[in-house]
Amino acid sequence: MHLSLDYDTALVVGKRHGNPQVLVVESGAMHRDGNKFYLSDNGVWLTDHVPTKYLKID
Repeated sequence: MHLSLDYDTALVVGKRHGNPQVLVVESGAMHRDGNKFYLSDNGVWLTDHVPTKYLKID
């Protein structure tokens, strides 16, 4: 999953592929619970999976 640092960036990126639905990821809680995140060479944050308990529809 590709992650954005803020809502506006997520919206702009999502619009490249149609009508976006932005989900808020509780990444701090995910990290504290041991989930791993990766920073790509182009500055995009990635994770393999986001469990539903960390998602909120904005």
